[in-house]
Amino acid sequence: MTALRGGVNEAGEAIVDSQALRILDQEVRDASQALKDSKDSLAEIMARQKVAEEKCSGLKQKVEEHEGYAIKALEKGGDELAHKVAEKIADLENQLTQETEAAEGFAATAGKMRTAIKQTERNLKRLKHQVDTVKATENVQRAQAAVAERHSGSHSKMRTAMDSLDRIKEKQALKSAQMSAASELAEETSDASLQTKLEEAGIASSTNSADSILERLKNKKSK
Repeated sequence: MTALRGGVNEAGEAIVDSQALRILDQEVRDASQALKDSKDSLAEIMARQKVAEEKCSGLKQKVEEHEGYAIKALEKGGDELAHKVAEKIADLENQLTQETEAAEGFAATAGKMRTAIKQTERNLKRLKHQVDTVKATENVQRAQAAVAERHSGSHSKMRTAMDSLDRIKEKQALKSAQMSAASELAEETSDASLQTKLEEAGIASSTNSADSILERLKNKKSK
């Protein structure tokens, strides 16, 4: 059971590994889309900040303008008119406070988003680099495996061919030796035949006779 569980685990890992590059590619695409969405959101926040800041600028001008109206009303003794102008100034200042807080909030949010986006861009760049490295390594290893497989097959074929060549050489050497032996046998047979013919003609003798030995001794003594 332990071995079976181990085999199932290895099979599962093999399936996951075979899909690893596809998963990484999809993660890169998802991260890229999320980064794009974040940049779009940042652009919207920055636009809102700019609008709020422009409103603040306009409200400040209106406050200054109405303060001038109130001062002129007081100078002419129009306290009631000056009071109404003061109420308007209070309303404008309340709006200014709200828009200032909004602008500051947008600015703070934009700052945090910029930091997050920069970090995401670095992480995404690193992830893309890792994916490219893994793909390149995978391609190189696949090529190496193909070459190794071909080399192994070629080596096996070459070894078989060399064995066949050795057998052919061995057969040729044996045949050559057989031909040489046959030639030697033919020569020996030819020499024997010639000796026989010479003996039959009385030109040569195959054995030493008593007469020939005695003749040889007489010749030796006379010398």
